[in-house]
Amino acid sequence: MTTPHSHRRRTARRRAVIALSGVGALTAGALVTTGLLPSAGAAKAPAAVAPAAQDSAKAAAKGPAAWPKPTGSKPVTATIKVDGTYDGKLKRHYGQGALGGGGQKEGQPPVFTLADGAVLKNVVIGSPAADGVHCLGSCTIQNVWWEDVGEDAATFKGKSANAVYTVYGGGARKASDKVLQFNGAGKLVISKFQVADFGKLVRSCGNCKTQYKRTVIVNDVDVSGPGNSLVGINANYGDSASLRNVRIHGDSKKKIKPCTRFTGNSTGKEPVQNGTGPDGTHCRYQPSDVTYH
Repeated sequence: MTTPHSHRRRTARRRAVIALSGVGALTAGALVTTGLLPSAGAAKAPAAVAPAAQDSAKAAAKGPAAWPKPTGSKPVTATIKVDGTYDGKLKRHYGQGALGGGGQKEGQPPVFTLADGAVLKNVVIGSPAADGVHCLGSCTIQNVWWEDVGEDAATFKGKSANAVYTVYGGGARKASDKVLQFNGAGKLVISKFQVADFGKLVRSCGNCKTQYKRTVIVNDVDVSGPGNSLVGINANYGDSASLRNVRIHGDSKKKIKPCTRFTGNSTGKEPVQNGTGPDGTHCRYQPSDVTYH
């Protein structure tokens, strides 16, 4: 015989089961949503990632972040070799003696050389800057600021197709030619970086004796004119450049070219430019990925 009390208990149990099922469905839905990472060729992101777009819009409104104030000065008379992690504590490092060059003369020694897997962080590189930073393999350059770029800010020289060079945070200015020179193999990822008064942000070597297929990813970057181009790649060697959340300031006439394609060579001759703008293969971005402010 069913009593009113037992009926109420069964009803309460059924309600609890239904409530738990709803929680499980919500959790599963959340896991699926957070696992969605749009690829370079993906369509518009789902509503679940709208906050990221809002953050990008806020960053555009604020403009580039302020440059840090150096905490001190450190003259460098011989290249600092890093095997592990070097934390500069935001001291200004500048060249002296053999590292006293600050122009575009080729073949200058670097202020820092990073071994495969090394990390350079929290450094201000002042003037003279010589040839900046050399990465001999995979490396991480984090929160490094070049006040007055010399020959190049950083050069990437790894020979493995699996090499990954990460430039995260920081910035560079006053580069009459290239900021980041990509001579080696692998992938270069630049994010949360800023550049101002420059020639080219990234250039895949157009005439190195040994050529490689190179991949460049530029994301969440502030660019301030004057400047010439963001990325230059060699289409004939299979290079590609993906651009996302790039904000260009002070270029109302849109003179800064986001992506330029070249026909590279290994003979030392000047490479030939053969196109600009998105093509879906080598220059991978949509017009909305590059905004002007």
